[in-house]
Amino acid sequence: MAREGAGLFAAFRVLGRFSGHVPHVLRYHGRHREFYVATVVGRSVHTYNVSKRRPGNTLPQDIECLAADRMLIFASYDNVLHAFARNKEVVHTYEGHKARIHLLQPFGDHVISVDVDNVLIVWNIQSEEKYLQIDFDKATFAVSALLHPSTYLNKILLGSEQGTLQLWNIRSNKLLYSFPGWGLAVTTLEQAPAVDVVAVGLVSGHIIIHNIKYDETLMKFQQDWGPITAISFRTDGHPVMAAGSPVGHIALWDLEEKKLLCQMQDAHSTAIAGMTFVPGEPLLITNGADNALRVWIFDGPGGTGRVLRSRMGHSAPPTKIRYHGQNGKQILSAGQDGTLQSFSTVHEKFNKSLGHGSINKKKSKKKGLKLNTMALPPIISFASEVAHQSDWDGIVACHQGYITCTTWNYQKTSMGAHKLRPEEFSKHKPVDIYATAVDITSCGNFAVIGMSTGQVDVYNMQSGIHRGRYGEETAHEGAIRGVAVDGLNQLVITAGSEGLIKFWKFKMKDLVYCIELPSSPSGILLHRDSGVLGIAFDDFTISVLDIETRKIVRIFSGHHGRINDMTFSPDGRWLITSSMDCSIKTWDLPSGCLIDCFLVDSAAVSLTMSPTGDFLASAHVDDLGIYLWSNRSLYSLVSLRPLPADYEPSLVTLPNTCPMQDVDVSGDEEPCDEMIDYVSPEQLGEQLVTLSLLPESRWKNLINLDIIKKKNKPREPPKVPKSAPFFIPTLPGLIPRYIPPEEENDRQSKVVNLGVLVQKSDFCVHLEEALSTDKYKAPLDLLKSLGPSNIEIELRGLAPEGGGSVGVMLSFLRMIGVMLNKKYDFELTQAYLALFLKLHLKILSSEPKLLEELSKLSMQLEETWINLQALFNQSLCVLTYMKSALL
Repeated sequence: MAREGAGLFAAFRVLGRFSGHVPHVLRYHGRHREFYVATVVGRSVHTYNVSKRRPGNTLPQDIECLAADRMLIFASYDNVLHAFARNKEVVHTYEGHKARIHLLQPFGDHVISVDVDNVLIVWNIQSEEKYLQIDFDKATFAVSALLHPSTYLNKILLGSEQGTLQLWNIRSNKLLYSFPGWGLAVTTLEQAPAVDVVAVGLVSGHIIIHNIKYDETLMKFQQDWGPITAISFRTDGHPVMAAGSPVGHIALWDLEEKKLLCQMQDAHSTAIAGMTFVPGEPLLITNGADNALRVWIFDGPGGTGRVLRSRMGHSAPPTKIRYHGQNGKQILSAGQDGTLQSFSTVHEKFNKSLGHGSINKKKSKKKGLKLNTMALPPIISFASEVAHQSDWDGIVACHQGYITCTTWNYQKTSMGAHKLRPEEFSKHKPVDIYATAVDITSCGNFAVIGMSTGQVDVYNMQSGIHRGRYGEETAHEGAIRGVAVDGLNQLVITAGSEGLIKFWKFKMKDLVYCIELPSSPSGILLHRDSGVLGIAFDDFTISVLDIETRKIVRIFSGHHGRINDMTFSPDGRWLITSSMDCSIKTWDLPSGCLIDCFLVDSAAVSLTMSPTGDFLASAHVDDLGIYLWSNRSLYSLVSLRPLPADYEPSLVTLPNTCPMQDVDVSGDEEPCDEMIDYVSPEQLGEQLVTLSLLPESRWKNLINLDIIKKKNKPREPPKVPKSAPFFIPTLPGLIPRYIPPEEENDRQSKVVNLGVLVQKSDFCVHLEEALSTDKYKAPLDLLKSLGPSNIEIELRGLAPEGGGSVGVMLSFLRMIGVMLNKKYDFELTQAYLALFLKLHLKILSSEPKLLEELSKLSMQLEETWINLQALFNQSLCVLTYMKSALL
């Protein structure tokens, strides 16, 4: 049974993917007046300028061929060709090939494509129609290279696996000339800066500089590194040609002296896929299948280049990923290529490479990467802490099959100063003993390392000194499968392959407690804030242990393959696990149920959850990228109900290089039955005292309204200036004097008996009706909708002098009694009754009916308060006991 709607995590984007085996293309933007580099990353095209990357649109399959002209970028997969505009939109699609396209060449208003069946098609770019189709015979001329010679109108040059070259006129569909070649397959063709001159790269490593106008060979070079993979000419005044090789080396040839100028060895760790000199500048752009894109500048002596800018990720799949710090912006990743790298979730310019692990860094630099015999094996596990990382190393890592653990410095982006290994193995390195697990304390001062022999050692991160060992000789009889230190440096938890979990005092190294497990553990993970330990077993089950009570509190089963990794959500409520069965499952710890599950194409080998809870990051088998999944519960309505037993997880496509929008954000989807908001009833149970949902301002100050009004009243009333008449009368006499205005001598009282004139309010009417029907919902709802001042006016109007009557006052008291009986709106009941007593105390004491009703209310109030007080005392007692028991 499949669940309707989207799951808990949505695909967002991928980190650490920059290049592939497809050669890059360089294009000039006339309006922007700068060059752009386009590279292929899986199914997407990335476009770079000097400082920015612009991810393009995505195609259904991995792109296998790339080309560009002044306006468009052409990309093909299988037998389909697409054209991108503005680096994003697919504006043209060309379908007509029956085999995979492997060569592309923009040609003015046309584009030329060649497939592996030797079919050449010339397409009209705007109309998407075939202009010309040429079929070649594979036995005699298998097309392997394609070039449009400069200034050769309507002509293209084709190279073949048989070694011959052909010059064709596309407009007239004629073979103009056939070059005999050199008997070796042509791998690449490149236009030289000189007209009529073309560089031909051969499978033997030869580079032929040939004049196609006179069919003459001008010069010939040879490289010993295998076939020529790419050729480019420098155009800034230096006669230099660069040639790539399958082993990652680049040779620079001086065309004037006709000799080798210099070598750039290990420019890439794999074959040079693409290589282009920027026109008019001493810059060389290279890319390779090692997931690296580099810009080299030639500004030094000797003609060699240095790296000016680069974008690089892992050249081999990651083995372990973990978020670094608490801001959720950096992910540390260890790969099978032996490097430790940091990827930023904000921008690629913040990425860092901490380099390769090495036994001796100085000797490694002299020997180079290829000849380096001191390179350490890949990192299989590491732990990091940001505390004191600016003072000393903050990362400790253990390597595959290696006894020595290394420290790394995040601030210096390099390997650290210390090599951590037991003292008895300081002079010799055993073959069958190696480190298996590491952890670092939250203060960043100590590293705890577990060995395959069962030893658990503690080292100081600042000095690298050995600070002790747990157990007499070994902590466990079997290999250590995991170590963890709590947040206060009080306990060290170790897991052994013999099936035991042991708790040790961190400082004294004494054994505190031991738990026997039903199966051998494969790994442990501690959530320090909540004190919860996740344990993965070899039988594909997961247990959750509370380190305070030291008991198993949850057991989860459902995976059908080895559990690769686990991660907790920041609040400790979710445990997310990945397995070799290609599933990623989310377990809810409070309910003990599975709340989310989805499948991916390749199994996730490592998981990590952002400390801010916004992203889940995953690394997968045979994949170079780190994939981000957004937590949909932060911005959308997501069901967290347990999944049914017959739930069938759906296959989710891995995120792409550009951020993906979640379709659920728009709110257009209709929620399914289980996604509807739960509406809580007004009262959960009749025996429970329930408060209202009104804000405190509506009832808290009702009894003090007269004091508030008195404080807010101005001290003196505003004085109205006396207005003089238009013609001011004067008294007769020598000195003019004004006649004073006559004072009003009206002494008649203006007080009106409001009880006679005032109309009854809706509240009074509802109370009179309720006196006969005993239904007080209408007057209560009306009272709850009023503000404090209006409530006082309504309660004052209940008295006979205010237009009310004794019967209405009796009805109000009965309404209060109903509220006390049903135990809802408890704080409103107290506030309304207190204000009523304050306003009408004299009338209440003189009316027997009202006094009788008040005595009943007094008994109800006393009974309710006794019950509440008993519950309060019980709760306080339990809390006091728990505090004293834990401390």
